Amino acid sequence: MMGSGQRNILLLGFGNVGRAFARLVAEKRDELAGRYGVSFGFSAIVDIGGAVVDPAGTLPVLDIHRHVAAGKALEEFPELGRPGLGALEAIRTVPCDVMVEATPTCLRDGEPARTHVLEGLRAGCHVISANKGPFIWAYDTIMEAAMERGLAVGLSAATAAALPTLDVAELCLAGSRILSVEGILNGTTNYILTRMHQTGCAYEDGLGEAQRLGIAETDPRLDVEGWDTANKLILIANRVFHAGLTPRDVAVQGITSVTPERIRRARDEGRVIKLIGRIAPSSHPVRVSVGPEALPGDHPLAAVSGSEKAVSFETDSMGRITVSGGHSSPLGAAAALLKDALRIALYHDRSLSRSSKASSNP
Repeated sequence: MMGSGQRNILLLGFGNVGRAFARLVAEKRDELAGRYGVSFGFSAIVDIGGAVVDPAGTLPVLDIHRHVAAGKALEEFPELGRPGLGALEAIRTVPCDVMVEATPTCLRDGEPARTHVLEGLRAGCHVISANKGPFIWAYDTIMEAAMERGLAVGLSAATAAALPTLDVAELCLAGSRILSVEGILNGTTNYILTRMHQTGCAYEDGLGEAQRLGIAETDPRLDVEGWDTANKLILIANRVFHAGLTPRDVAVQGITSVTPERIRRARDEGRVIKLIGRIAPSSHPVRVSVGPEALPGDHPLAAVSGSEKAVSFETDSMGRITVSGGHSSPLGAAAALLKDALRIALYHDRSLSRSSKASSNP
């Protein structure tokens, strides 16, 4: 099925991922129109100090990107800037077909993005999110709101970015029963463990190297304590297996206690230690766990090295399917957002909603 016409996007958050997404959409505009018959425009971009708004969906995204890259505030963009315009007001007043949530993640309760998502659905917008927070705490509530309105919710960017976890589980394995899911879903921890195996260094030295290279955050706790992996698994389990999980339901152990001695023992046994996330779909309830494991050398995840990620599905009729790679970067997350936007435009098109109605009214 091919789409037609322009879909207008309301983008919340203009940090690294938001900027990468806006730029990617703008740079691929002609390619998307030619290949898919779909074009996207931006009716508003909102950040912490305000917004830029054009209800017609013709914001000059590349000019805005250069403006912000030069150190200027988004809301100070000439003529289109709206100082003080917040996310909720923009959602309620600016026409759009798709709302993209790319604000900073709050893992404590998912706010304010949780409210943004629900308000966007109430306003009749499809929702695409790079933000895990709303969905690890309120997945069922959000999906019920979307289903009531016939709207789609895209989560590819929140579940390992460019690594197509949900695509494989929901589309490629359709008709098969998934017996188990295993994954290396965090590039930072995989890099640290890889360096510990390669050099015999201590955890602290591997972390320091990852931070110097920009692979690890200045505050790496979310990654190294296993919670980034856990949160991605929660989203996968809730989406694919209707698990109804929150972070309270997951057993999590990180890599901070992995020692060089443990690494050496594993290597002597022909094994390699990886931070593995697991989903056991047949458990009642569905069980999710995260922890370091010594994998045999012939395991499909054993060869995943550096900051690479991978996911492996065991099925009843297709055997084991393993997918690895994908950019662990703002560009990778942006590409996943664009993929979801395209899928909605092509296959879930109730999306000529408020923006189309607004543009057709005199």
